[in-house]
Amino acid sequence: MKIVMKYLSVIFLLSLVFTIKTCAQIIKCKEGSVSFYSEAPIENIDAISKNLNSFINLSGKSIAYIIPIRTFAFKRQLMQEHFNEKYMESDKYPNATFNGIINEDIDLTKNGSYKVTASGKLNIHGVENPVTVPGTLIVKDGTIQITSEFMVAIKDYKIKIPVLLFKNIAENILVKINALYTP
Repeated sequence: MKIVMKYLSVIFLLSLVFTIKTCAQIIKCKEGSVSFYSEAPIENIDAISKNLNSFINLSGKSIAYIIPIRTFAFKRQLMQEHFNEKYMESDKYPNATFNGIINEDIDLTKNGSYKVTASGKLNIHGVENPVTVPGTLIVKDGTIQITSEFMVAIKDYKIKIPVLLFKNIAENILVKINALYTP
């Protein structure tokens, strides 16, 4: 019995050391926002969420974003209701996510501004598509800031727009991300 306990203790300690080492390489977004803009002939639509959750694994260059859909704030309350209930079906699909890898090799210990791309899976409205998005990664005194702008085609994510409102909403939506990571 003592041998089994000793063996289990060694396994526990090794897994604890591995977990601590792995966690030290992951940094969390402390401040982040996601906004989108739809330019249309009748009315432009824009919204912002300041509830971006994101992590970067420094050793593997992986990056993940989670955005709760209901956190997007609109200028008009009615737009927000329609967005959540009719188009995004936020109760059924509560989050948009991105899981990917930063493609470029960057020394994150050196201050500088770097053009990067991230390739991965973007999941919106329960539909997952492969994407590569451009961005700028800024390293300054141990903090990392990532900004990105890219287009999302609503048809690629099976977001249905009623025919009567099709002229109100653009087919492609401009998405902007701003995330600040600190160790």
